[in-house]
Amino acid sequence: MIDLKSLTIALARKKLDSKEFSAVELASAYLEEIKKKNAELNAYLEVYDDVLEQAKRADDRIKKGESHPMLGIPVAVKDNILIEGKHISSASKMLQNYISSYDATVIRKLKKQGAIFLGRTNMDEFALGGSTENSAFGVTKNPHDTDRVPGGTSGGSAAAVASSMALAALGSDTGGSIRLPSAFCGTIGLKPTYGRVSRSGLMSTASSFDVIGPITKTAEDAQILFDVIKGEDVLDSTTINENAFPKNSSKKELTIGVPWELVNGEGVNPEVKENFVQALKKFESLGLKVKDIKLPNSLAQYYIINFAEVSTNLARFDGVRYGLHKNGKSLWEDYKLAKGSGFGRETRRRILLGAYVLSAGYYDAYYGKAQKAREALRKEFKDKFSTVDLILTPTSPIPAWKIGEKSNPLSMYLVDIFTVTANIVGVPAMSLPSGFTETEDKKLPLGIQFMASHGREDLLFEVGKKFEEAMKTK
Repeated sequence: MIDLKSLTIALARKKLDSKEFSAVELASAYLEEIKKKNAELNAYLEVYDDVLEQAKRADDRIKKGESHPMLGIPVAVKDNILIEGKHISSASKMLQNYISSYDATVIRKLKKQGAIFLGRTNMDEFALGGSTENSAFGVTKNPHDTDRVPGGTSGGSAAAVASSMALAALGSDTGGSIRLPSAFCGTIGLKPTYGRVSRSGLMSTASSFDVIGPITKTAEDAQILFDVIKGEDVLDSTTINENAFPKNSSKKELTIGVPWELVNGEGVNPEVKENFVQALKKFESLGLKVKDIKLPNSLAQYYIINFAEVSTNLARFDGVRYGLHKNGKSLWEDYKLAKGSGFGRETRRRILLGAYVLSAGYYDAYYGKAQKAREALRKEFKDKFSTVDLILTPTSPIPAWKIGEKSNPLSMYLVDIFTVTANIVGVPAMSLPSGFTETEDKKLPLGIQFMASHGREDLLFEVGKKFEEAMKTK
């Protein structure tokens, strides 16, 4: 019997190489967990029928003496990352029957190593939302309390890892979509530096924010998966050559910046704040210095740009070239019927708001100003990282809420207050499990978030590993 609960990528690598168990046995164990749990959690939209065939090929490679970090490792993939020949829908009726015609670059890299793809995971439609309630195929439930959301938009990926239905998962992060579900489900979630992981084969939502990243159980596992998928790619002109990033170098004394004005702001749950204070004390006991800094609330500029880019990107789904098609009495009616029935409520809302902020007379007032504010924020972050090494906040101002509790979209947007900034300026950020809060006899995970300067994922992994060790000895 394989102990999936305590298994990590690093440990699985050792056990696979020493023949303690085979890739087929490991994949079978995960398939069994999926069979037991997925009907209730709805983390997977589809489990692939060739999982064991993939595992057999991995075993053949191991028998020949091959050893790669991800060889034989079972991975779940968010339903907006293309795998050639597999269905992909972005959890939307618009693309319900669409089949990928090529591999995303991250998938190609994982295939080269011999990773095993278990299936595609549920998400908010076209990665728009914060709870995975906006999926056209039903909400994913939080493994810690099935009455609650797992966070979004990569809720299925986080729930799969948290419930031992995958050893690791790929998600995408536009404004917190990897980090928020990681905090709600008790996993590690990394949003890499913009341009460090190829977006080729990721369905575009807000192109200047989107990035693919890992969801894992440990910081070490996140580093392993990140090291495999990162790198410049000729298929994505926004990727950056690795030589442009600073070389890993550990400082004897790291300084953490804390934006107390934001942390103490209205809407931050008292237990979340207390958990954050306790986490900060741990870091101080580990020898890290803490400094008070100021950061603005960036939600308004984020959502203006997000709406604009969503509106532009989703215009391609017209029901003519591909996707859902509806026959009307005219071309206009074709568009209206296809978009009206193919897109969900939140997607339609963002398309309309995006069209508004980009329209004549409003472009300069909204979108133009938001872009100027973005540039100012980038400069501000550059200044901040000249005085601190890392910035620490809670990942979310509140714990996971009950399904259906946040029907007002604005209340859900406000949950992104700590996460969107990293996407606006393109810096890396990672959510770490930091403890639990008890609600109605259920223990709900809480998370803290670190941000580092461009290309300094190494610092995130370093403090992540230190914090994990400190949490073990509490």
